[in-house]
Amino acid sequence: MSAPALDPVIHAPARLQACAVLSSADEVEFALLRDTLEVSDSVLSKHVKQLEEAGYVKVRKAAIGGRQRTWLALTRAGSKAFAGHVKALQQLAAATVPSGE
Repeated sequence: MSAPALDPVIHAPARLQACAVLSSADEVEFALLRDTLEVSDSVLSKHVKQLEEAGYVKVRKAAIGGRQRTWLALTRAGSKAFAGHVKALQQLAAATVPSGE
């Protein structure tokens, strides 16, 4: 079995953080994710689009109280890709720690 590889789609810091937040919930509202990551709507939208195009995130929109709301969720493929990326990061970190420290 080959070692897990870093995923270039997930690797960008904002997308990595978004995947981490999404991995801990069934669904997260766009505004909550935006505030958690401390980015603008446009920045988060760009990252969500890249994750969605890769098949890693599912976007659901609905009107509530006359306002359009957006919810995001990791897909099964997204969860698997995120887990593999985290494993690759852990292996990389473990390989770079000097012995005896």
